[in-house]
Amino acid sequence: MVPGSIAEDTGGSLKEAFPAHDPAGRIILHLDMDSFYASVEVRHRPELAGKPVVIGADPKQGHGRGVVSTCSYEARAFGIRSAMPISHAFVLCPHATYLPPDFARYSQASTEVMRILRSYGFRLQQVSIDEAFLDLTPVGSFESARSVAAGIRDAIKSKLGLTCSVGLASSRVVAKIASDVKKPDGLTIVRPHDLQEFLDPLPVRKIPGIGKKSEAGLSALGIRTIGDLARYDVQELIGRFGRGARVLHQLAQGIDDSEVEEYGGVKSVSREMTFETDTDDAGVIVSTIDDLAVAVHEGLVQEQLRFRTVTVKVRYQGFVTRTKSCSLSHFSGDRAVLQSVAHTLFRDMYDSRKIRLLGIRLSSFEKQDEQQMVLPL
Repeated sequence: MVPGSIAEDTGGSLKEAFPAHDPAGRIILHLDMDSFYASVEVRHRPELAGKPVVIGADPKQGHGRGVVSTCSYEARAFGIRSAMPISHAFVLCPHATYLPPDFARYSQASTEVMRILRSYGFRLQQVSIDEAFLDLTPVGSFESARSVAAGIRDAIKSKLGLTCSVGLASSRVVAKIASDVKKPDGLTIVRPHDLQEFLDPLPVRKIPGIGKKSEAGLSALGIRTIGDLARYDVQELIGRFGRGARVLHQLAQGIDDSEVEEYGGVKSVSREMTFETDTDDAGVIVSTIDDLAVAVHEGLVQEQLRFRTVTVKVRYQGFVTRTKSCSLSHFSGDRAVLQSVAHTLFRDMYDSRKIRLLGIRLSSFEKQDEQQMVLPL
């Protein structure tokens, strides 16, 4: 994107930015950490800086049936992507460093990032381990918001040795789209009067919630960009895709009134993995369930919670989704119990079709310190 364009990389000095002032209405910031797991590993092992790093099973140690959790940008240059089978990643880049996920380390780094964000005093909503929204409306203008965003990026880089990408816009959905424009280590601003000019040329898949299958369905109608979707007759879209198409049509116009919601206590802890290619490989499925169980358990430990209810989610080819839950007779913080229940739930509902997505969600919590003390007799 060239300097002076409507959504610009604002890595220059803040002094240059302040002459203009534009009333903002809502100003929403979306922050997305860059290649988070891999970046945390490189921070822990500086000798890996600038090298391809893949987080997942090590294909050289006989564990090559898992999938890529994430990878560094150097690894992405070889075509490696999240959810790709490790065996395929190894073919593309055999000299990469393959590391098993260390979710405790990532959770701690996430806590450090969110602590910095909370220190600014704005309404905060953490939406995953490596991304969050801030409501910067109180600062009054996009120029002031740019100063805040630059300060946040600098603080995360100087204090934690990690980089992030940030989007600023008048809605959550546009801020999220903007944060992906200049990855890694970018700051992109979309002012209200530039909204449609920014969105229109982008591929329709940039809208959160539109995946490969939805993209193909829209493409069959000649809808390839967000602008195409915004201009398409909404009633025809509803007739073809159902009532949910109205929301996508609104998002294509940048219409999103959802608020940045303050953290109000954990209602659930969940993780999902969407496979690059639909799979029925038993080894990949088992490995993924185990990885997801480890990830949600680390979220549990971070929040100092015990769970009672485990839910496993399976999405098959054709976007048919099934879930199955089990509530224990008592609260537990045991990862082995979690893994065992998750595998049992999956076996009970798996019907041998190829799988697009797997997920595990924990709910019905109690705090660790709320457990009654049982005195020995």
